[in-house]
Amino acid sequence: MHLNQKFHLTYCTNIHPGQDWNTTLHGLKTYVPGIKAQLSKDQPFGLGLRLSNRASEELGTGQELLEFKKWLDDEGIYVFTMNGFPYGNFHNEVVKEQVHSPDWTTTERLTYTKRLFDQLAVLLPEGINGGISTSPISYKYWYPGEGQKKDAFTKGAKNLVELIINLYKLEQNTGKYMHLDIEPEPDGLLENSDEVVAFFQDYLLPIALEELKGPLGLNEQESREMTLKYINVCYDVCHFSLAYEDAAETFKRFEEEGIKIGKIQVSAALKILFEGFERDAIWESLSQFNEPVYLHQVTEKQPDGVHTYSDLPEVLYSSKAFTELRAHFHVPIFLEKFPPLYSTQDQILDVIAYLSENPVSEHLEVETYTWDVLPAELKKDISTSIVREIHWLKEKL
Repeated sequence: MHLNQKFHLTYCTNIHPGQDWNTTLHGLKTYVPGIKAQLSKDQPFGLGLRLSNRASEELGTGQELLEFKKWLDDEGIYVFTMNGFPYGNFHNEVVKEQVHSPDWTTTERLTYTKRLFDQLAVLLPEGINGGISTSPISYKYWYPGEGQKKDAFTKGAKNLVELIINLYKLEQNTGKYMHLDIEPEPDGLLENSDEVVAFFQDYLLPIALEELKGPLGLNEQESREMTLKYINVCYDVCHFSLAYEDAAETFKRFEEEGIKIGKIQVSAALKILFEGFERDAIWESLSQFNEPVYLHQVTEKQPDGVHTYSDLPEVLYSSKAFTELRAHFHVPIFLEKFPPLYSTQDQILDVIAYLSENPVSEHLEVETYTWDVLPAELKKDISTSIVREIHWLKEKL
């Protein structure tokens, strides 16, 4: 929905099954009109569309895309952002680190993302920009050596430059400006603002300045501007809270570097505070979140920086004297506490406070995708859950 002429506000449809196009479309038709009726009855409702590679391929056959566009128009729904991070299935099977596969070193990831932009160009209404969020290049444990990491960053940057050229041509042909939004997360090759800035400075910009000379005939300044125009950051609140970053400082730093925020994913992590609580009760409560589908990295702020444990079982029932941990589990944003656990809802409120004076992005997408794997007492009907999330966010905005 368009909120106060300032933000496009939606939820990500990765919470609905989407292994193929028929399943995706069925989920959209089942849930979205009813959700719109409760949230935006008389106004157009924006949607954060998630398409797997297979669903996207099938959407590209015959008249499927045009028929989908007609359904959206008839229902008063528009697509302004897409989630291009998970390439394969995201439901009913183990995802874990495979959410990064294929990564940005591969032509498969580039081909998939180009196709998504071609489809977004058809779905995107005139007069607004469109964005697609994506993997932070790759999963860091796949590239353990420094040389391997440099090679991955170099290959990833070259593929991103090819995408820049594609987005430039799409804008020339359609008049629609669209951007790729890189989404840092724990144990991604890009986890935090330091690593994002280093990637832009050391890989993406230098390679773009060289590669854009030929096909587009751009000088150094023009190449820099084009790179920063089309390659943005997706600021996932949960992920940056796991990095223990202050939202205002991160936004200001990106602005100083010329790095734009293409989308803000409004999400909350689990916060585990140990002081003043019974440790056995904390571990018992936290163990309810230990499920086998998604990666749930856990972070701890230490004197020399943030330490990341690769998955929740690494810390469960540990005898170490922790003070605070944060766990990568996209919990409902409207809840501050899951006694005796907390959420990083305070980070969302910090982001909202900053946006009130500095609208660094007009794309806001609620991304609580763990409804199926939440402990039983937190599970609600999907439509009810989504409406409650967005109502809470609208009130805070």
